[in-house]
Amino acid sequence: MAGFRRSSTPRLLYSFYASSLSRSTFSSSPSPATALLLGNFHLRYSSSAARVKEDKEPWWKESMEKLRNIGISAHIDSGKTTLTERVLYYTGRIHEIHEVRGKDGVGAKMDSMDLEREKGITIQSAATYCTWNGYQVNIIDTPGHVDFTIEVERALRVLDGAILVLCSVGGVQSQSITVDRQMRRYEVPRLAFINKLDRMGADPWKVLNQARSKLRHHSAAVQVPIGLEEEFKGLIDLVQLKALYFHGSNGEKVTTEEVPADMEALVTEKRRELIEMVSEVDDKLAEAFLSDEPISPADLEAAVRRATVARKFIPVFMGSAFKNKGVQPLLNGVLSYLPCPIEVSNYALDQTKNEEKIMLNGTPDGRLVALAFKLEEGRFGQLTYLRIYEGVIKRGEFIVNVNTGKKIKVPRLVRMHSDEMEDIQEAHAGQIVAVFGVDCASGDTFTDGSVKYTMTSMNVPEPVMSLAVQPVSKDSGGQFSKALNRFQKEDPTFRVGLDPESGQTIISGMGELHLDIYVERIKREYKVDATVGKPRVNFRETVTQRAEFDYLHKKQTGGQGQYGRVCGYIEPLPQGSPTKFEFENIIVGQAIPSNFIPAIEKGFREAANSGSLIGHPVENLRVVLTDGAAHAVDSSELAFKLASIYAFRQCYAAARPVILEPVMLVEVKVPTEFQGTVGGDINKRKGVIVGNDQDGDDSIITANVPLNNMFGYSTSLRSMTQGKGEFTMEYKEHLPVSNDVQMKLVSNYKGSKPAE
Repeated sequence: MAGFRRSSTPRLLYSFYASSLSRSTFSSSPSPATALLLGNFHLRYSSSAARVKEDKEPWWKESMEKLRNIGISAHIDSGKTTLTERVLYYTGRIHEIHEVRGKDGVGAKMDSMDLEREKGITIQSAATYCTWNGYQVNIIDTPGHVDFTIEVERALRVLDGAILVLCSVGGVQSQSITVDRQMRRYEVPRLAFINKLDRMGADPWKVLNQARSKLRHHSAAVQVPIGLEEEFKGLIDLVQLKALYFHGSNGEKVTTEEVPADMEALVTEKRRELIEMVSEVDDKLAEAFLSDEPISPADLEAAVRRATVARKFIPVFMGSAFKNKGVQPLLNGVLSYLPCPIEVSNYALDQTKNEEKIMLNGTPDGRLVALAFKLEEGRFGQLTYLRIYEGVIKRGEFIVNVNTGKKIKVPRLVRMHSDEMEDIQEAHAGQIVAVFGVDCASGDTFTDGSVKYTMTSMNVPEPVMSLAVQPVSKDSGGQFSKALNRFQKEDPTFRVGLDPESGQTIISGMGELHLDIYVERIKREYKVDATVGKPRVNFRETVTQRAEFDYLHKKQTGGQGQYGRVCGYIEPLPQGSPTKFEFENIIVGQAIPSNFIPAIEKGFREAANSGSLIGHPVENLRVVLTDGAAHAVDSSELAFKLASIYAFRQCYAAARPVILEPVMLVEVKVPTEFQGTVGGDINKRKGVIVGNDQDGDDSIITANVPLNNMFGYSTSLRSMTQGKGEFTMEYKEHLPVSNDVQMKLVSNYKGSKPAE
């Protein structure tokens, strides 16, 4: 394996085996290299393991320190795929390089989702595992679309560090800003990599200044390019003060030379700038810098690592992935500067204490806590990717899914190795593994049953928007339902239902873009063309005053008739009540036999499913039954159920019903110069602006806007702000609509009813 030093292997294993395991533990002793790759530390909780605990360093320390979980994220077309391809090549994971738009027609390994999903792995297979200089590096897919907050959150929870790729010509673009903001929100330490230095117009220093001004990065270059564009030959490492050149057909031979004489002045200036920037956030280096002591490469490297892990500094690497230059030093930078799993603090939510935050210690000694962050349909059924945060998971042991409460046996534990799978017996905290045959949804948390922790909140927001979808051709129904089932498992905010009136499939989600992307994925991944109906907002209805009902349902046919009389009133529930529907029976005596009461409640619940204004469910409703009458022979459950449905319809209009619409909490982030235009547009959409803050050069406008007026907002926001604005939208509450809107909605509903 390229970049895999065998010499370090026996030492690492020996220090572990000698202190903790007697040789007889293994039935057949594996070769040291295999044992290291498998990470298969067959831990026996015996007296020998107890001895290790007494030693200063626990058994897992070295293997944890040699582990990195990183993500590579970037603006579209800044070379993320090409970079990942090179990383896999140099770490020995793939044996030849194919370009993204290559002439050989194979395409890059990571692009298999769009090209042909069958062509091997893609970074979409969640976690690609490779080895570099004896370290394990898991490259984790970060979703490109930032619109699914749940999915993005989950992917970023799994990362310990990230590489932000910037294009040396395009610089910091709108999506770079979005991705960076996301990483800051989830506190991910990161490196920056300025790619495409071989292109015309490449200017890494311009990009570095943009990163400082637009992204507010406290950053400095740790490398200087030797020549640019056509002349780009290699890099100078500012920490070690060495020049690096890349030879061989694919740049796999890295040679180290002295710094060229004509570049010494620039190198001295840039190294001083690097030291100054790091000294501002690292006290230890600042002391040495202020007392004018010479700063050794080891001291500088340690200071950069401390500042990067603490998220106070971002080291900037350079290169050209396409021309095979600068990728190996970037990999070394990942090992040197990004944190290992023990250096990152992870929180879990304790479900027994109302989702109180609990700090996880992140070591294999703790109790098992693992997060299922990605599902994949494999050849052998569902493959679930787990990131283990604490404890050890072993094949054949029982684990508990906290979200469903089910106890599951781990049938098969594998580590993904490109498109091959490698069976392992156990895995410890910090590692990423996949399990087969475990039925769960994405975002579920597994523990050993002793604690009730979840890694993500169990409170899934209610969907606020629906679309009717149906496949164009009748034959593709199977694939269509398969797609919907899979998406439902992957994303808890995505729901699928049937419209009882029209028989159409209704998909519901968190907004327009959310549903659009799923319709697009059905087309792309399952080759099913679907027609999409008009978007529908999930309105509700409610009553505003008390109304009495007294209804007698009497039907006489041959044989047993139907007879049931119900009296009482309906009224609105008080504000802030936990339930949406309440039924109370205050009949004294046996005017209605008690065995009919459940049927009456069922009738009212059914009637409340569809109000008479626009046919949407009625909420915040209290039904009180005060009296009634029954017939010894003709009364039945059906008679009372029908009586209550008709009673509800009879008194509903008298209770002055109103329509409630979902109001969204919208947060718009735009450059200050567009603040007026955007604010005016929100007012035009009947929004109420509740806050306006400054964040550097940006204005953050917070407003409550009815969802019905937010259709097409992403497009109009882009055009108003030259593509620089972005917004997030989450459901706040349902509020009554104004009178004119209510009349319009009611007349639309009545107009469409006879037509159906």
